[in-house]
Amino acid sequence: MIKVLIADDHALFRQGIISMLNDSANIEIVGQAENGKELVRLFFELNPDVVISDINMPVKSGPDAIKSIINTQRHAKVLFLSQFTGDDYLYSVVKSGALGIISKNCMKDELIQAIQNVNEGKKYFNNKSEIELEQIIKRFDSIYTNNVDYKENALTSKEEEVIKLIGEGLTSEQIAEKMHLSRRTIDTHRYRIIGTLGLKSWSELVRYAVLKNVAQNKENIMN
Repeated sequence: MIKVLIADDHALFRQGIISMLNDSANIEIVGQAENGKELVRLFFELNPDVVISDINMPVKSGPDAIKSIINTQRHAKVLFLSQFTGDDYLYSVVKSGALGIISKNCMKDELIQAIQNVNEGKKYFNNKSEIELEQIIKRFDSIYTNNVDYKENALTSKEEEVIKLIGEGLTSEQIAEKMHLSRRTIDTHRYRIIGTLGLKSWSELVRYAVLKNVAQNKENIMN
């Protein structure tokens, strides 16, 4: 029996996954977490065989939570389940130490296969080959080791707007309202910005945004 711990900040989605896996003969859901901090706590309490985690979660992101777990339990087996499976997300998953990522739109049989693969210590990255994964890692390693100016050029206009509003002191809810986007979309932009700029945490992003805002204000005054 494969003991599985599920982490996602949406209760409805967690229940959907539980319902999907309940009739699987060799999978048992042993717990569920609604944020990254709770995921870390429950992992060490429940000792699951496999963790299924969302990437974007409050308090502590999925990858950050998994890094915390793997720092202590290096053989932890993790599968990320996300609506976003682009190369940048694959990169963050690989760097976190997880064994795979699968789309939230996957079919039941594919999810079960991914869980079984990860439980056996095998990788599962949306059918990407080892060669393709290596190419993705090399490409993003190159991006993140270049200077910040180059990294900033990789930001989208919406991500730049999010940084500006963070620097002005707005909360995620206020930014979502101002940009006419959902809170979840803002959280996604926030996570991508942190990854693109090579920052380590939400607090580092806030500090970066504030300093950038101050610098721009000084430049505007001088002009």
